[in-house]
Amino acid sequence: MATILITGATSGLGEALLKEACANGHAVIACGRNQDKLNELQNIGNVTTIKFDASDEAATTKALAGVKCDIAVLNAGTCEYVDINNIEPDMFRRVFDINVFGSINVASALLPSLQKGNKLVFVDSMARLLPFTRSQAYGASKAALHYACKSFEVDLKSKGIAVQSMSPGFVKTPLTEKNDFPMPMAITAEQAAQYMLKGILSNKSAVYFPRRFGTIIRFLNFLPEAVQHKICISMRSSLERGSSTDRESNQ
Repeated sequence: MATILITGATSGLGEALLKEACANGHAVIACGRNQDKLNELQNIGNVTTIKFDASDEAATTKALAGVKCDIAVLNAGTCEYVDINNIEPDMFRRVFDINVFGSINVASALLPSLQKGNKLVFVDSMARLLPFTRSQAYGASKAALHYACKSFEVDLKSKGIAVQSMSPGFVKTPLTEKNDFPMPMAITAEQAAQYMLKGILSNKSAVYFPRRFGTIIRFLNFLPEAVQHKICISMRSSLERGSSTDRESNQ
């Protein structure tokens, strides 16, 4: 059985993955900012906890100094959507701070202790594959994270350290509960955790789930850019019509 370190383990996908890993006999190092939740997770068994904010480089380096694991799942992240009529650069910084720099901070802190046969797993998103409406900050952060992941994969190959990208579709979590648009083929966090653990324990360089949604989005990603834009503009128009209808029905 493996020792799996998970960032963002105190809620949503990270918490579900923790429980799935423990249920399958793995030891988990749960990382997060919520001490009360970390205390609760310790009661599951075979779980140790570390409290730190991944977006804080110094705190991350201190908290993870000397920590050893077989697999590190860089899962901590957030999502905020852009109001095209009121662009907030600070919002982009918030999203990148945790989605990109948080993962880089953790990877940097762990790499001195990682050995041949260990694995880094970067959790990005299929949102990086298409120019979805209002997703400028989130999609760009996940695209940047994916590129960093693939570059790490190249440079860590000679050290025998595996690097894997994990690209989920829509997952029902507290973070996505605020979404005010349809989430096609959305799965529960528990279902996502099952996909994730199976993928993590595989030799795949990239994992997409759920499988059917991943196939569709990846196919659309291969279409000419002009076609992708038309599809996404159509999605945006459909959402605007839906919002307008909702407003009218509430009047």
